[in-house]
Amino acid sequence: MNIEDPSPQQSLWAALKQFLRQDFLPVLTNLRLAIALLLLIALFSVSGTVIEQGQSISFYQANYPEHPALFGFLSWKVILILGLDHVYRTWWFLALLILFGTAITACSFTRQLPALKAARRWKFYDQPRQFQKLALSAEFDEKTQFIPSNQTLTELLQKHRYKVFQEQEDMLYARKGIIGRIGPIIVHIGIVIILLGSIWGVMTGFVAQEMVPSGNTFQVKNITDAGPWAAAQIPKDVSLRVNRFWIDYTSSGAIDQFYSDISVLDKQGKEIDHKKIFVNQPLRYHGVTFYQTDWGISAVRVGINNSPIFQLPMAQLATQDKGRIWGTWIPTKPDLSEGAVLLAKDLQGMVLIYDSTGKLVDTVRTGMSTQVNGVTLKVLDVIGSTGLQIKADPGIPIVYTGFALLMLGVIMSYFSHSQIWVLQKDGHLYVGGKTNRAQVAFEQEVLGILDQVSLMGKEHIGHRPKTTTELEAT
Repeated sequence: MNIEDPSPQQSLWAALKQFLRQDFLPVLTNLRLAIALLLLIALFSVSGTVIEQGQSISFYQANYPEHPALFGFLSWKVILILGLDHVYRTWWFLALLILFGTAITACSFTRQLPALKAARRWKFYDQPRQFQKLALSAEFDEKTQFIPSNQTLTELLQKHRYKVFQEQEDMLYARKGIIGRIGPIIVHIGIVIILLGSIWGVMTGFVAQEMVPSGNTFQVKNITDAGPWAAAQIPKDVSLRVNRFWIDYTSSGAIDQFYSDISVLDKQGKEIDHKKIFVNQPLRYHGVTFYQTDWGISAVRVGINNSPIFQLPMAQLATQDKGRIWGTWIPTKPDLSEGAVLLAKDLQGMVLIYDSTGKLVDTVRTGMSTQVNGVTLKVLDVIGSTGLQIKADPGIPIVYTGFALLMLGVIMSYFSHSQIWVLQKDGHLYVGGKTNRAQVAFEQEVLGILDQVSLMGKEHIGHRPKTTTELEAT
């Protein structure tokens, strides 16, 4: 019979399989590698929390200069080159997640699943020498001690929540806590799901910022950060209307809370959802969350003499202190040769009015009038604007599911997998057992079972008629 030589493709495939089994898998499933990957992921996750993400180049140039560089090396150039301004979307961070997930999966298939499979198989001990290998074992001799039947031992073990297997009359195998062997596998599944959820969220999520004046309608357009597959998550068929924005102040004048009354509108302008939002109480619509994060002053409504009402935009001015102030310029003559400056710092209705020379003319509240440059200026209203942060992260439900499985697996892993063997042979009873954790508790349990067996012997001797030998000894 002629045996054909394997083709080059078959030889290559065989060599590749041998490499994966003998060289690659042992490295991939190494515990040290998994710990190193986990530490790297944690380190870069911390850097993504400490270093502001998704900011402009000018922001990093201002906060992370080259001279002096933070820690002697961390400058804006290093941040941009390494992608530390968007850590969670860099190719190398995603590669770390994929490699770590692959290592966990490989460990599950090469170690945890075989261990579970082995734990589910029961093996009977049929030789007394096998009990000598167990850390905890005992021997009873029917010449000096009472040996209960296997049925009695089965009932005794079942009272301690053991599942008992009997293949022959003289051999028993009992186990409990098989759930403890399943726990590590559930932990690994939970970790892999968390990693998949994180990757999915990074690739499909987005963040947007909108500053919307009270009473205006808007669509989500100002995207500040988005994954490559985020287009499907951005709402395009709906618009949102800020029905009203207002701020509650404390008695001392400090901001207590700011609110936005928001409606979600369909293409025809019909309201399909509505909610009053404030800090820590967002609006959620079809996987997109609208957070109340900021506020501002968008415009002021004024009247000059008997003219129609003007609504003039107000801009935030640069200040040296940490306070914020908004201002606008109002012409008081048709040729724009003269005018007045209006300043406001909040929505409590107080407005400062300055003339063209920078002199304070008056301080008024909304609804009040004053004279400036020979005209009557009436401040009717100060219109606020709401600052919204809009986020979508489709990976969050997946991550939460992974964490739920992770916690469940950790709890399951605390159950001890305990095994007990029983053999009756040549007038002797051999009992032994082992466990994978909680060794002291297991020893106490087994000793309690052995004490019960001894107690059965004493009760048996106390209730049966005495033998001639026992009477002579008495």
